[in-house]
Amino acid sequence: MSSPLQHDVLIIGSGAAGLSLALHLDPALQVALICKGELSQGATYYAQGGIAAVLDEEDSCAAHIADTLAAGADLCHEDAVAFTVNNSNDLVNWLVEQGVQFTRNTDPGQSFHLTKEGGHSHRRIIHAADATGRAVSETLIQRAIEADNIHIYEQRVAVDLITRQGQCHGAYVLNRNTGHVDLFQAKFVALSTGGASKAYLYTSNPDGASGDGIAMAWRAGCRVANMEFNQFHPTCLYHPEAKSFLITEAIRGEGGRLLLPNGERFMHRFDERGELAPRDIVARAIDHEMKRLGSDCVYLDISHRSPDFILHHFPTVKARCLELGIDITRDPIPVVPAAHYTCGGVMVDQYSQTDIANLYAIGETSFTGLHGANRMASNSLLECLVYGRSAAQHMMANLDQQWPAVNINPWDESQVTDSDEDVVISHNWDELRRFMWDYVGIVRTNKRLQRALRRAELLQQEINEYYSNYKVSNDLLELRNLAKVAELIIRSALSRKESRGLHYTLDYPDTLAKAEDTILYPDKKEPLQ
Repeated sequence: MSSPLQHDVLIIGSGAAGLSLALHLDPALQVALICKGELSQGATYYAQGGIAAVLDEEDSCAAHIADTLAAGADLCHEDAVAFTVNNSNDLVNWLVEQGVQFTRNTDPGQSFHLTKEGGHSHRRIIHAADATGRAVSETLIQRAIEADNIHIYEQRVAVDLITRQGQCHGAYVLNRNTGHVDLFQAKFVALSTGGASKAYLYTSNPDGASGDGIAMAWRAGCRVANMEFNQFHPTCLYHPEAKSFLITEAIRGEGGRLLLPNGERFMHRFDERGELAPRDIVARAIDHEMKRLGSDCVYLDISHRSPDFILHHFPTVKARCLELGIDITRDPIPVVPAAHYTCGGVMVDQYSQTDIANLYAIGETSFTGLHGANRMASNSLLECLVYGRSAAQHMMANLDQQWPAVNINPWDESQVTDSDEDVVISHNWDELRRFMWDYVGIVRTNKRLQRALRRAELLQQEINEYYSNYKVSNDLLELRNLAKVAELIIRSALSRKESRGLHYTLDYPDTLAKAEDTILYPDKKEPLQ
């Protein structure tokens, strides 16, 4: 068994949240940055739209705050919204200093081009064409590689956190190359593993979005909040070979029109803002029309803009669609809603601290109160950056605290064997994602949720038995985490006796006068509000 790996800070996840945390830490600190696959495989890399920030003289922090609160259906925490928005300009400037090449205007002066997306009252989305996440990810990854104090561990999957007496001391981490589990110890541990959209059959997310950080934090004793609010992006490419390709919201921001199969526009019947309504409204409208017509998809048309405009603003979408025989300068794009973002997560404070000392959660893994019942477009990367920096500042301010001596045993795999029944994993994975899509999707009912809960509980019994007898693998760990997070989503949805934002139930179609968070406690089965 290898010796424990000792660091000052252990960061689990290598997207914008984890990278920004690592790069804001004092270079004297030794940092371990672990990721499931290669560094660029997180959700950040695939983000197309951009980063919402107050960069235009005609815009204001007050307007950005008001737009976010409105999109969040009265459930946002105003202090978290103000903290995030008020720091937006600083963090965008920091990205520019790191070398991120944002798209500039063609006008003299070379100011940055800002676009507009659903829910925003101003043009405030700074972007790098339609591949902002890639530009941010590649730049921050390069800075991390260049940093002598950041030690990068690829092909690593966290198994569980190590806690003693209310403090976190590290994590057990599977090395996918060797099949063995290593012990990572650190003064501070940060979860930046993204969301849990892989719980659904159709998703815009990469394969690693299996709710690992949320499940690990829950098992360690952290509260989670508002897990019922799963954002379905209205426009993912509908094509058998597309898998999970997102069609950026910026297309609608630049005049893209949603059409029925007969070419008729329909969004005006659901919201006066039309295609620029918030994502929850647009996704429900598309879902309604697809079910009403029995259609496999609807269409998003930007072909009325000039080919040069489309090529300049949406080169990634244009190229991918062309690979599949769709010329977006002439043809409408077939689109469907797909699970996109987990608005709830591990409860944290302004410094990303969880309920457990020395354990932090950042980005989509966390619940800061920023997103409320519906995340407004392009606030997610901003949240990663703002809370990544605040977590770094808090860690550095608390380096001198006293650490109790703890004895942590290495991972024991002496009582388990190699599995010869991996079909159990693939079968349960498929069943989980299908019943979540059918019963816990865009429109819900109590009956559907109860059916889903029974299946989630049964699956977890089977998974836990399997986990106890066989060596861990990436697929088994992801399935274990997804099954737990699925249960948290279902229990949260059952407890909300209203429709609000992303949670829409036919049994309670109205919105209650008082907006309250749904908080789940690890030592209790039922949620307390």
